[in-house]
Amino acid sequence: MKLISENSTTTKVLELIILPLEKIGKEAVFDCRMCGQCILQSTGLTCPMRCPKNLRNGPCGGVRANGNCEVYPDKPCVWVQAIERSARLPIWRDHIHRLQPPVDWRLQGTSSWVNLFTGRDSVQPRGWTEGGLATPYLRTVQVSALHEKTRC
Repeated sequence: MKLISENSTTTKVLELIILPLEKIGKEAVFDCRMCGQCILQSTGLTCPMRCPKNLRNGPCGGVRANGNCEVYPDKPCVWVQAIERSARLPIWRDHIHRLQPPVDWRLQGTSSWVNLFTGRDSVQPRGWTEGGLATPYLRTVQVSALHEKTRC
């Protein structure tokens, strides 16, 4: 969605106004890491960038049997939380199965709302396609398997 120009004065003013408000609100409510490419609606309103491995398309292979993180065993896996929470959403419930493009680290610390309106958040790396190595089917199987594992 491109509603405003990326390098316009309007964009710069919006970034100055919106960024602090977005940062305060999203950090307080979602423990947001301000990646600039928000996908909260696709992850059960759980910020996937809280994953210590920065995984954006599902859990690693090291999720513990109790649903905790491999890296921080005393904390729940971000992706276990995302799967459980997405099942409870009245809308966006199926978005957990969508394959997300790689993070554009150049947008780190910028407003995802401004990036949405300028189209910066939809720029994908050259050569990346949804049918690449990690197919949507693989993501669905991975998420479904974790969902079954956490229900036991």
